[in-house]
Amino acid sequence: FLSKAMRRRSRQTSWIHRWSRPIIAVIAVCGALLTAYLTLTHFTGQQVALCTAENAGCDFVLSSPYARLFGLPLTIFGCLGYLSLAVLAAGPLLVNAEQHKELRQKLEDLTWLLLLALSTATLIFSGYLMSLLFLVLKTPCLYCITSATFMTSIFVLTLLGRVWEDGGQVFFTSVLVGVVALIGTLGFHAQASQVASVSGNYQYQLAEHLEQVGAKMYGAYWCPHCNDQKELFGPAFNQVRTQVYVECDPKGENAQAQLCQQQKITGYPTWEIQGKRVEGTQSLDKLAELSGYTGPREKSVATPSP
Repeated sequence: FLSKAMRRRSRQTSWIHRWSRPIIAVIAVCGALLTAYLTLTHFTGQQVALCTAENAGCDFVLSSPYARLFGLPLTIFGCLGYLSLAVLAAGPLLVNAEQHKELRQKLEDLTWLLLLALSTATLIFSGYLMSLLFLVLKTPCLYCITSATFMTSIFVLTLLGRVWEDGGQVFFTSVLVGVVALIGTLGFHAQASQVASVSGNYQYQLAEHLEQVGAKMYGAYWCPHCNDQKELFGPAFNQVRTQVYVECDPKGENAQAQLCQQQKITGYPTWEIQGKRVEGTQSLDKLAELSGYTGPREKSVATPSP
């Protein structure tokens, strides 16, 4: 027993064993900040930084049906996942090893196993999101790739960051969690794919029609009702934003505040379509009616989200 303990203590003197937990905690905190920022931009309607009109891959991905779970942006769940990883990694370090040696060891053993399970699940789901990014959405997303790098790093550090004396436990835990995560991922994909197939054509064709008839949507980046309007269009809002949307706040990107003043815009959003003006968030069907759109419609995406 003593010999085994000495070997274990000796092996843990390597730098990765000493610093794996702090490094995992730092990466997880960075991931939490990143996903919190993306969540904030979602609810405030702001354009994500580094996503220009010429390369709007991030906005396109983050507004797609694959970026929602239970009606909420995936970034919320990503932030919670990163925070959980940070707590699991840093928690035992807060316990004084000299005064509470036994408690510290129990916490380390338990949290390493939980870190392995959670990092395995998040790695599988992150891999799925990367496959969507390159095979389905086919657009770059700096934030998505950065998050996937964080998840992969945390998983690798979890595997290498301690001496796993029971290799069978590691294998069994990884396989069991991996199977459960894979089943959940397949269920999510089926639901998201169904939403994407139902909503896509209507949104894109209506956006193209609004552009053709010269419609304008006057709004402000901080306006919650403008964000509701954006969500109704989904990924097609990128087309609306670049051709139809007019930013009225001088602090917003590509602002046209003087034009908004000339047009005497007093509320956001304000739609100007075929010589008529309507204020507030409009359903897609209402916009289709005002603009004379005669293409196919899907009622399931025609009403504003609550």
